[in-house]
Amino acid sequence: MTTPVRPIEVLLVEDDPGDELMTREAFEDNKVGNVLHVVRDGLEALDFLYRRGEYADAPRPDLILLDLNLPRYDGRQVLEQIKNDGELASIPVVVLTTSSAEEDILRSYRLHANAYVTKPVDFEQFIAAIRQIDDFFVTVVRLPPRG
Repeated sequence: MTTPVRPIEVLLVEDDPGDELMTREAFEDNKVGNVLHVVRDGLEALDFLYRRGEYADAPRPDLILLDLNLPRYDGRQVLEQIKNDGELASIPVVVLTTSSAEEDILRSYRLHANAYVTKPVDFEQFIAAIRQIDDFFVTVVRLPPRG
């Protein structure tokens, strides 16, 4: 007997409109019904997570897709803030970035990223990578209950 899959709330922290569009397409094509929320920099991400300002009614995300190279407050700082906050630390964070630098990979895992994915340049491969992340966190992983 399989447990029915509940839609999950996904927060995409991404400043590149093209990558945002491809991520949206991957989610729509997957037809899982997950809700994708998008913020465009690290400061907006923290406002969303702490429900400040325009994000006062934001849901708690079940999964965060985090770019590292962001304006105003970079992804490394956001990751560190999330994982050092007892209320937010249990939210899985997948670093989704163009950087394949070993130092970024090591630092992300030291900051307790749950996964590190280098964005494929090719459109179809990018869509496939997003679908795999989505499938994994929806059908394989048991996510913590929403807080």
